[in-house]
Amino acid sequence: MKRLNPKYIRIAAFILIPLFLIFLIVGYTTYSKRESLLQKAIDKAKAKAKRDYNLDVKIGSAHFTGSSTVSFTDVTIVPEQRDSLLNIKTLVVSVKLLPLAVGDIKLADVILQDGFINLTSVKGVKNFDFLFKKKKDTTTTHTKVDLADLSDHLINELLYKIPDNLALSNFSISFRDDSTKLKLLAKNAMIKDGNLTSTIDVDNGAATWHFAGKMHPSDKDIDVKLYADGKKVELPIIEKKFRLKLNFDTISTKLTKVEHGGGETKIYGSWAVHNLLIHHPALSSDNIEFPDASIDANVFVGSNYVSVDSSSLIHIKKLTAHPFIKYTLNPVKIYELKLNTGWLNAADIFDAFPSGMFDALNGIQVAGKLNYGLNFYMDTSKPDDLQFDSRLSKDNFKIIKYGKTDLTKLNSSFVYTPYEKGKPMAPHLIGPDNPEFTPLEQIAPTLRNAVMTAEDPSFYTNHGFVEEAIRKSIVTDFKDKKFKRGGSGISMQLVKNAYLSREKTLARKIEEILIVWIIENNRLMSKNRMLEVYFNIIEWGRNIYGISEASHYYFGKSPSELSLGESIYLASIVPYPKGGLYAFQPDGTLRPGLHGYFNLIGKLMAQKGYTQRDTNAYGFYSVRLREGLRRAIAPVDTATADSLMKQGGDDNEIMPVLEDPVKKPGFFQRLFGKKDTTGKAEEEKEKQKEKSAKEKLKEQIEALKQEYKLKIDNIDTTGKTRKDIRQEKRRLRKEQDDKEDELKAKANL
Repeated sequence: MKRLNPKYIRIAAFILIPLFLIFLIVGYTTYSKRESLLQKAIDKAKAKAKRDYNLDVKIGSAHFTGSSTVSFTDVTIVPEQRDSLLNIKTLVVSVKLLPLAVGDIKLADVILQDGFINLTSVKGVKNFDFLFKKKKDTTTTHTKVDLADLSDHLINELLYKIPDNLALSNFSISFRDDSTKLKLLAKNAMIKDGNLTSTIDVDNGAATWHFAGKMHPSDKDIDVKLYADGKKVELPIIEKKFRLKLNFDTISTKLTKVEHGGGETKIYGSWAVHNLLIHHPALSSDNIEFPDASIDANVFVGSNYVSVDSSSLIHIKKLTAHPFIKYTLNPVKIYELKLNTGWLNAADIFDAFPSGMFDALNGIQVAGKLNYGLNFYMDTSKPDDLQFDSRLSKDNFKIIKYGKTDLTKLNSSFVYTPYEKGKPMAPHLIGPDNPEFTPLEQIAPTLRNAVMTAEDPSFYTNHGFVEEAIRKSIVTDFKDKKFKRGGSGISMQLVKNAYLSREKTLARKIEEILIVWIIENNRLMSKNRMLEVYFNIIEWGRNIYGISEASHYYFGKSPSELSLGESIYLASIVPYPKGGLYAFQPDGTLRPGLHGYFNLIGKLMAQKGYTQRDTNAYGFYSVRLREGLRRAIAPVDTATADSLMKQGGDDNEIMPVLEDPVKKPGFFQRLFGKKDTTGKAEEEKEKQKEKSAKEKLKEQIEALKQEYKLKIDNIDTTGKTRKDIRQEKRRLRKEQDDKEDELKAKANL
């Protein structure tokens, strides 16, 4: 082995010895002045809290009790003109020296005794609103935040603030607002040698919770669970504020690894829950219960996105699925969702359905295999280009036994009970023994074709779902920022009416989709029978069910005698049955606003050979409401009638709008005489003419929109690529815009 040259040893000694001496001198000076440095740091922190957040911070005493340990007493934080936020009687904190040398503060030991955090929000005044205030920015330039770096920094900051050893006693957290309150008292909590134990009193003895598990923050290894003594973990405050009932036996969270590099922060962990119960009116009318559910989630954070990687795995009983979720924030917002189960036993999938979610399918037994795949991609700057593909494939799938509901019951006579606002109405026998029942062959072909053209043009060829219609409904709902378009075809409407309640919940919608898939893919009912039952049970007006009642109610005819115009009218009210009468004027003729709809449906029917081409609006001018009903029509203006017709799709009550009666002159008018209003009447007539012209233009534009909407919805996609379809849509929208401009120009507006 070659010996080092003594010359180099002497040079190293000359360099290192002075540096070591300097380090000792600085260290001794810092140690001797550490108390004054501590006070300066505290004063600086107090000033910053006052300046930036209007917080009054007070500390009774603060001093070192060891080389890296500081003891505080009587710490209080009070926001200006707000309730006290924090109070700690005793706090002892020690930090690790090695991370401190490179500027990182990592807690080694913490002792906290007798303290509280008090959060209040009373009459809109919060004592924690400083948390949501943005810091003043004195610079004029703004740089985009790198989410990968930010998430890595936040995770490290959080883990560094979890001490290796913790001794906490008698520390409470309380929240109070105008209607609710919550108090959590940690009687004791301890971290020792990586083991976490705790006892938490909830709302003065209402429950006792425990956090327990492994805590190794330095190694980014955490495995903790929450459970309660002798009962479920629940928070009534959530139910009071959000109408969400939520409780569970045990919930656990696990962090196994965090990696940062290559422009991504990768977080590997898992979450699991045992006996989870959820109830919310928007989800289901019943409690939804998951016995066991978990997810092995691998969360990847990039510079401008957050994602759950496809290597993640969802477990619900024996059901497993690989989800992929990605949210891109900039330069435009993009939503991506993919889900793939692979081939699974159908029995395992149906067994995994949580109780309380699918009432009609409760108890069903199946065999075979199923595979579900979902692909969703939306660029919010181009919502019309939404990608949506949802498929449930089967292999030797069959039903062994029906559950609560026999899905073949519609093949023979059955009793149908409609519901209004959750209440059952008079039952209807659907079958030959009911004189109102109308077999399919006794329903005018024009009516069958008109309804299919308007509601489900591909009814006889689809399998219950029109994927393009669902895709368009998502696009429409996104653009309008509300649930406006449903996308349900005839099969889905039939299932909704015949098997399910009328409640508008997420669970009912999913159950509707599942039942349609089962019926269509297992040929439990012929298309003709489905259409026959559909015409005999759907609502056609207030308390008018079935086509026989409807045709006699509106026109005094049997269903086989309906004309083309009457058929198109009845098709127009299927989405809004309760508003049907508002389509008519007091003389029994149709309102002009429906003229465009008749032309559109008629042309589409003619294209498919269902009727002859017609230049007279396909029977629009020949439709007359039954004379006995005309006196029930209130003389309302066109805009009001259009609004009431569309509102009729709701389950809300709609009362006829009548003109205000002529008011009799009051006492002073009779005493002094009424003013001559002739001039005023002429002025009102002129205003009415101007208003009528504007209303007519509005009706024409609305009819044009409806016409082109249906044209776009019914584009023939046979043999066309997605690019061809997009170009055809753009052409139709440009054509619509040009015609709107032409109408406005003619009206001089």
